Amino acid sequence: MSDERKAGVRGLKQRVKTARKRTLSSQRWLERQLNDPYVARAKREGYRSRAAYKLLEIDEKHRLLKPGQRVVDLGAAPGGWAQVAARKVGSPEGRGKVVGIDLLPIEPLPGVDFVQLDFLAPEAPERLVELLGGEADVVLSDMAANATGHKKTDHLKIMGLAEAAAEFARSVLAPGGAFLAKVLQGGTEGALLTDLKRDFATVRHVKPAASRSDSAELYVLAMGFRGR
Repeated sequence: MSDERKAGVRGLKQRVKTARKRTLSSQRWLERQLNDPYVARAKREGYRSRAAYKLLEIDEKHRLLKPGQRVVDLGAAPGGWAQVAARKVGSPEGRGKVVGIDLLPIEPLPGVDFVQLDFLAPEAPERLVELLGGEADVVLSDMAANATGHKKTDHLKIMGLAEAAAEFARSVLAPGGAFLAKVLQGGTEGALLTDLKRDFATVRHVKPAASRSDSAELYVLAMGFRGR
């Protein structure tokens, strides 16, 4: 094969061959991953997941993360958001503090303390505040429940997680703090927005470019916590 033809083959959109045990949905997911520019960029730039760019884009627009802050990352695995937060607050250099919590074990990261624990456990808020050395300035949540394929069920499950994360944030945030969490469009996300407006000065939905355009994924950003 000529060099020119080889280059043309390499330039074609990558496809994943169907395996006997692979479902159609998993095949589509793999094809999307292989052809996702954010996945490739994450590998080049050393981020643990493409999700890192969602937080980077939100932070660039809304100035969420600042040097010296204390940050909690709920559902932190594999660590992409904690990685961004650590770089933004300067925890690898001894400024600020980042703590990630997840049911899954997470490979260590410079400037991040990971805790393998359910954030809904009664002892979780006190444990995280202790690790932070004080109340949090920012609580992050990119958590998503395992998908069932039923849109209404999946919407309710992820909104339940977001509401639990918001309740957790209220228990650990310092006055003036911020909360960022993943939600899905589907009818009940407005209720969470209304609820948060009672406790935060500004609340809005945001959708970074790194969120796939065909996804119902949104983020709720609440800033200026009024305190408990």
